[in-house]
Parts: sequence; structure tokens; C-alpha cells
Amino acid sequence: MNTQLSDDDIEQQATEFYEQELRASLEATHPHAFVVIEPISRTYYLGETLSEAGRRARQAFPDRLSFAMRVGHAAAIHIGGIGE
Repeated sequence: MNTQLSDDDIEQQATEFYEQELRASLEATHPHAFVVIEPISRTYYLGETLSEAGRRARQAFPDRLSFAMRVGHAAAIHIGGIGE
């Protein structure tokens, strides 16, 4: 089985999995946590920091790319300020 996905496929599959399977429960139980999704296995890893969640995903699947998000946010991280 080919376990290589394009960057676009990783994002699409992980986002779909989050929206369909995870959003409601994670937003209720883990607001503002970081979630890293490995889309081939459809597994996810939570952490209080992006590094923590990412480390868990890399330990489980060191040869695969995953997709990171922040629960309840449009982006995993924000750079800069609004209305400067």
C-alpha cells in the first residue's frame, strides 16, 4: 500500500476527518488544544502545545507527514497582531 500523500491530500483528508469526526467532541472537551492528524491511519494526537502534539504524531508515524490544527481556531498559529 502506498502511504505517500501529496501535501494537498494530507490537508484535505485531515480537515475532512476533523470536520466529520472530531470537531464537536474536541471543541467541547479540549478547546484551544493543538491536534495533529495523521490522515492515512485517521489517528490524532492532542497536546497543550504544537510541539507536544507533533512529537506524539512523529513517535507513532516517523515516516509520515501529518496536519496540525488548533481546536476551535481557523489556524494552528497566529503571527502578528490585528489592527496595529
